[in-house]
Amino acid sequence: MIMHAFCFLLFLSTLHETQAVKFTVTNNALKTPGGVAFRDKIGAAYAKRVVVEANRFILRVVFQQYNDDDRKNVRKGDAKTALAGVLYHEMTHVRQWDGNGQAPGGLIEGIADFVRLKANYAPSHWVKPGQGQKWDQGYDVTAHFLDYCDSLKNGFVAQLNKLMRTGYSNQFFVQLLGKPVDKLWREYKAKYGNIP
Repeated sequence: MIMHAFCFLLFLSTLHETQAVKFTVTNNALKTPGGVAFRDKIGAAYAKRVVVEANRFILRVVFQQYNDDDRKNVRKGDAKTALAGVLYHEMTHVRQWDGNGQAPGGLIEGIADFVRLKANYAPSHWVKPGQGQKWDQGYDVTAHFLDYCDSLKNGFVAQLNKLMRTGYSNQFFVQLLGKPVDKLWREYKAKYGNIP
């Protein structure tokens, strides 16, 4: 809940003439539990400091980009949408069950990207529905497959997450949708003309 509020509180504005990014944090949700928790447990100053430090670390230490000519130009809308999408994805990991470590990693990441997809924060570079090599490939591939499964049974992903509280089995797909996951994957691929 705190990070959900943070997602709406962080305002990024790009200064196009220098390609520098100015970070400002404003808590517009003080009348909500998330806004209060953000104020009391994280705070605007800390949130801003972490974003600035992360940006600086990525640019200077990892990418070794010391001047604006080396850096990717980030437009205001792109940065805000990308940040929101990342926060939705990562907050899903905080809240989701992982089958006590038994669930495939690709499924875990796919569920997080499914949340991002449903929240309308899927970036344009994601694969299209029906693409990918296997159902638990992860991220966007698995997110689209889970969206297909959810279209077969509304609330499928929520029910799958509940089942993953204490363990994991591919039989969860049979239990919830009446078909093995590999058959569902073939049907999904066929729907989009990508028959394996």
